[in-house]
Amino acid sequence: MVSSRDLADVRAIMIDFANRTGVQSAANHPQRYLWTDAFAVCALLSFFEESDDEEYLDLAIRLIAQVHETLGRHRHDDRRVGWISGLDEEKGHRHPTAGGLRIGKRLNERAARYTGDEPDEWDRDGQYFHYLTKWMHALERAAVITSNASYCRWALELAQAAHKAFTYMPTDGGALRMYWKMSIDLSRPTVPSMGHHDPLDAFVTFSELEHCRTAYFADAKLPDLQSQISDAAAICAGRNWVTEDPLGIGGLLVDLCRMSQLQNHDSMFLATALEKTLVDANIGLSTFLSNYPLHASAARRLAFRELGLSIGLHAIEALHRRFIEEQVSLTDDAGRELEKLTRFISVADHIETFWRSPANQSTATWRDHIDINSVMLATSLLPQQFLSV
Repeated sequence: MVSSRDLADVRAIMIDFANRTGVQSAANHPQRYLWTDAFAVCALLSFFEESDDEEYLDLAIRLIAQVHETLGRHRHDDRRVGWISGLDEEKGHRHPTAGGLRIGKRLNERAARYTGDEPDEWDRDGQYFHYLTKWMHALERAAVITSNASYCRWALELAQAAHKAFTYMPTDGGALRMYWKMSIDLSRPTVPSMGHHDPLDAFVTFSELEHCRTAYFADAKLPDLQSQISDAAAICAGRNWVTEDPLGIGGLLVDLCRMSQLQNHDSMFLATALEKTLVDANIGLSTFLSNYPLHASAARRLAFRELGLSIGLHAIEALHRRFIEEQVSLTDDAGRELEKLTRFISVADHIETFWRSPANQSTATWRDHIDINSVMLATSLLPQQFLSV
């Protein structure tokens, strides 16, 4: 049951976000950032589902359109113009995700002639795989809630484009791998190393989209992702997902929740991945909570990383509830791992309470990242659509 206070806080957060970043205004250059906007779409859809207030559904739809029009096109400070896919205007509008979507970083990407790591790469534009999967999920949620197959098509086309660009076979004949960061037009890697959880993100998200396609839009003649799912499963095989990063742990816990909802719809690999992820999430979360100072001042903490963890703990709460109600089938070992994780669920309330405090929101660590912090707080307070498949 969602409290009236949570609903009121989410309403205030999302209206402020919409006004501040240009969703509601006639801003010439809306402040779009793909990660934040993916969480924002899910929070708006969750609020609509809880309140039945169509203003928030309208905001979600407008935000999706604005992300495509902004991040699906080249930057204003780039000599290139038009859709980053290279499609003409008419086809670009029909297929806005065919070339992927920019991150929305403040600096343009580095020129192709520069090689190696640059200290400001973190601030440079391009495409991240794990941002693209967040947007695929947001589109899938919009497709289901609006019964509009276009959103599902755009998510599937984004998945195809991302898989084609980010996945590669090493020249030395090794196993399939993935690049961590690509150029704006997906023509070259800018950070060739592989993101720790990107293969699992790929497998879970592609499986989710394939389920959406077959369960909701079977007659819409949408592209399938069977080969992409197989490739992602191959990259995942034998990998270790342990991390002590709260945002990374939260992502693993969300993947667990989504995998459990796909349990009856996907490959045999899913059962193995579910149990392995439970074990690795337990190791990482136990280590993190043993070492991380959750009692530290706001000036020494990053809200969005902690709120990523609190969202993941809500995912475990939802997974455990479905397990108790026998909607999820787990081996005895996996069930024990899930029970271990439930010991930490109360940490979510601790994190949310801390970052709802006006005093803690007045610090530079909150204000400097206000968009991502506030939207992830809203998602943690109302996580239903972010966790649903």
